Amino acid sequence: MENRTGIQEAYKEKMEAHAHELSAKLDELSAKAEKAKAQGKIEYYKMVEALREKQKTAKIKWEEYKAASGEAWEELKAGAEKAWNELKLGIDNASRKF
Repeated sequence: MENRTGIQEAYKEKMEAHAHELSAKLDELSAKAEKAKAQGKIEYYKMVEALREKQKTAKIKWEEYKAASGEAWEELKAGAEKAWNELKLGIDNASRKF
């Protein structure tokens, strides 16, 4: 069980770093939205708003994962990873578009 706890802690650290990185990228997109011209600004804001919603979902999944113990954390891990991956994909797509 100690090994599993170590794995969980390492995973949590990895995902926390990933979450901070994605938050920074999302903040960068928000800053670009501020500089965009009128029509571009509207598109940027819509995109950033949608990404912020994905970020909220990912944070909720992450909190559920962190609170889990035993076998439940394996099940919740997949959901947390999926939510963060969807957010990353959205940020990457938005970054390429603008």
